[in-house]
Amino acid sequence: MNHKVIVLLILCIATIAVAGCMGFQAVNSDTSSSPQETIFDTGGRSQDLSKGAYSGNTLPEQAGAPSQSGSGISGIDTKIIQTAYITIEVQDVPGSVETLKSLASQKGGYISSTNIQNTYNNRLSGSVILRIPATEFENTLTGVKAIGTVKTVSTQGRDVTEEYVDLQAQKTSYQNQLAQYNEIMKKAVEVEDVIVIQQQIDRVQTELNRLEGRLKYLNSQIDFSTITVNLQEPEPVGGQSGHNFVSTINEGIAGFFGMIDAIIIIFFTLLPLIIVGCAGYGIYRWRNRAKTEKQPEVPEKK
Repeated sequence: MNHKVIVLLILCIATIAVAGCMGFQAVNSDTSSSPQETIFDTGGRSQDLSKGAYSGNTLPEQAGAPSQSGSGISGIDTKIIQTAYITIEVQDVPGSVETLKSLASQKGGYISSTNIQNTYNNRLSGSVILRIPATEFENTLTGVKAIGTVKTVSTQGRDVTEEYVDLQAQKTSYQNQLAQYNEIMKKAVEVEDVIVIQQQIDRVQTELNRLEGRLKYLNSQIDFSTITVNLQEPEPVGGQSGHNFVSTINEGIAGFFGMIDAIIIIFFTLLPLIIVGCAGYGIYRWRNRAKTEKQPEVPEKK
C-alpha cells in the first residue's frame, strides 16, 4: 500500500470523527435547552420565550435550579459555625458577668444576653451568651476559663460550606431570572402580558429575599462565634449559709399541719371499713344477747 492511500484513509477517519463530535455537541445543546414557556406578545400572539421572545434572550431558568454561573463559587472558603458551652464555678456571679462583658468588648464582640437568679439555698447563678469574632474564638474561650473553676466545657464546629455554596448558586440563578423578566416587561404592552410577567417577577423576588435572609443569618453565625457561659457559686460549708430559727419554726409548723392532713386523709380512707366493722360488732353482740335470754334457768341444788 503506497503512502498516498494511507494519507487518504487517515483524512477520511479524521473527517468522520469531527462530524461525530459536532453531532454529539448538537444533541447535547438540544437536550440541555431550557424548558419552554409561552407568554402573549404585544400583538396577542403566543410567543416561545425559549426562542428569544421580546429581548432575544433565553427563558429565565426554573425557580430553585442553580444556574451554570453559580458553579464558579466552588472555590469558596470553608464556612464553619463555632459554638462553645462552659460551666464555671465563681465566687461572685455579678462580678464575673461584668468581667465577661469587658472580655467580649476587648475581643471586638458583644454580650447577646445575661441572666442572674437566686437559687433555693440563696446561691446565685447566672448565664451569659457572648458573640465573638470567629478569629478570636480560642483566645476568648481561654479568657473565660480563667475567671473561675471550670466544671464542664464543650465545643462544636458545624461545617455549612455546602449549604452556603448552594444558597449562593440559587441566589445567582434568581438574580438572572429577575433581570430577564424585567427585560421582558419592558417589551410588554398588553395588560394580560404585564400581569403574567409581574406574577413571575414577584415570585422570583420573594424567593430571592428568602435566600438573602438565610445567607445573612449564616454569615452572622460564621463571622461571630457563640460562647454560652453558665456561672454558679460554690456550695457553702455544711450545705447552708447558717442556721435560721425562723425557718426552723416555719418548718415545724408546716410539719404539724402536714401531720393533721395525713390523719384526716387516713381517717376518711378507712371510714368505710370502720363503719362495716362497727356494724358487724353490733350484730355479734345482739345475737349473743338473744341466745342468753332464751336459755332456761337451772334450779339451784339444796
